[in-house]
Amino acid sequence: MWTIYRKELLELMRDRRTFFFTVFIPVFAMPMIFAGFGYLSTSMFRQASQAGMPYAVFGKEHAPQLAARFASEKDFHEVMLDSPEQIRHAIAAGRIKFALVIPPGLADRLAGQQQAVIQLHYNSAATVDLTRKRVMAVIGAQNRELREHALSALNLSKRQLAYVLDPITLEDHSTADKREQMGAVIGGMLPYVLLMVCLMAAMYPAIDTGAGEKERGTLETLLLAPVSRSAIVAAKFLVLFTIGLTSALLMIVSVGLLLRYFGALVGGDLVLMLRAIGPLDAAMVALMLAPTAAIFASVLLSISIYARSYKEAAGLISPLIIVTILPTLVALLPGVELNWRWAMVPLTNVSLAMKELVKGTMDYRMFSVILLSTTLTAGLLLALCRWWFNREQVLFRN
Repeated sequence: MWTIYRKELLELMRDRRTFFFTVFIPVFAMPMIFAGFGYLSTSMFRQASQAGMPYAVFGKEHAPQLAARFASEKDFHEVMLDSPEQIRHAIAAGRIKFALVIPPGLADRLAGQQQAVIQLHYNSAATVDLTRKRVMAVIGAQNRELREHALSALNLSKRQLAYVLDPITLEDHSTADKREQMGAVIGGMLPYVLLMVCLMAAMYPAIDTGAGEKERGTLETLLLAPVSRSAIVAAKFLVLFTIGLTSALLMIVSVGLLLRYFGALVGGDLVLMLRAIGPLDAAMVALMLAPTAAIFASVLLSISIYARSYKEAAGLISPLIIVTILPTLVALLPGVELNWRWAMVPLTNVSLAMKELVKGTMDYRMFSVILLSTTLTAGLLLALCRWWFNREQVLFRN
């Protein structure tokens, strides 16, 4: 078995494509992509919140104070348009970000203590809406001033005025520390990344070790060797298991080193949170990857053995990515927390446990249940793969 294992591993490591997907992507490409994306998104959000806001106002004679407030805002500058009919074209052309249309009689409605309506024209087809948020900040300041002016006629004290404006306010006291707050976000994405790397790293070696041997005609030679089929399955399984697990672990190490030396570019709070993760939590994350890699190796080998050709194997394995994504995304849904029931669900339990470990809120009593259920699943899939490999109609499909 170990001779076949070394032979398969040596052949795969000589393949440049296998080296690319196993070593280069998880160790260099993926960490650099995520670090670059984090730096880019932070920079773009900062620039968007401070970017210039060209705007147009129609009817500002009906609300001169509001118009003056917009004119005094930093990064806001007014653009003159001939008529409201030009608003849509001006926004589409990028001349303005938004336009305000103030109706006649607005001052009279406010003087009569009636609610007034101002039209806001902007392009709302954006994932993150910063235009309306920045406009509402200015409108909110004007509303506060109008409320205080209206209530000043009642000769209320500051304490009475505060009561009228906001009878009840909330004073936030979060029980979650910085690590738990950031870990809820980072910990939700970490399992998705690690599981996908573990799967994709073993995907092409799996295709080559099963369907590839069929195409090359070397499978029959291997079956004639004085080695049991169980040993052949075990050797091929261990190759895929080694590659998948190694890739995921290498990515953890490379991301840690990247954040250690270049973490300031991404965010200081993120670095502090990652440094708070102890060796025990990191070891538990790595340990949970072992049975997960075994699950992927068993499924990938079964599909590859079943396929007639390299092309068919690639087509059959591709939907497995979706099957992997769905249980991982369940861990991100609201209300889904790690408990004894979810600890029995494969892949989802690992995702939830990784999130809790990153947050620092892991119930360590569940770790053995998660590890046991995942290991049992991997063992059953490996047994199925061995039974699958013993069927002649599977090995020699035509």
